[in-house]
Amino acid sequence: MTFTRHTIMWEAAVDAIERAERLHRQFFRLAGQHARTPIWEPPIEVFEQDAQIVIVVALPGVSPDLIGLNLQGETLIVAAERKLPRAFAAGQVHCMEIPYGRFERRIQLPHGRYRLARRGVEHGCLVLAFDRLD
Repeated sequence: MTFTRHTIMWEAAVDAIERAERLHRQFFRLAGQHARTPIWEPPIEVFEQDAQIVIVVALPGVSPDLIGLNLQGETLIVAAERKLPRAFAAGQVHCMEIPYGRFERRIQLPHGRYRLARRGVEHGCLVLAFDRLD
């Protein structure tokens, strides 16, 4: 029983560290970084359902038409840019927690070959379903 509780606490601590590292990369990037360099990573979920790998990428505010997908072997690369709203061009920002700028997320798929079977958007999330080819 104690082992399970410690395992859960350890996993929660590791998750918190990973989130902190993502936020650090997002907010403390180098000044003057080239516009094509990714500066943040969207959160994802990857699961298997009905012999498909399904990936959900949280991208509210990003136009689905501008999202690039590149499958390199077993690595899926999702990339685009979330533009700063025009309303931020004038006035004073009091709180800014939503990341903006170019993003790229590399997602390691389980071993195998894949074909994109479905691409859609649900509630601000990109939903991708891949069929396993082998």
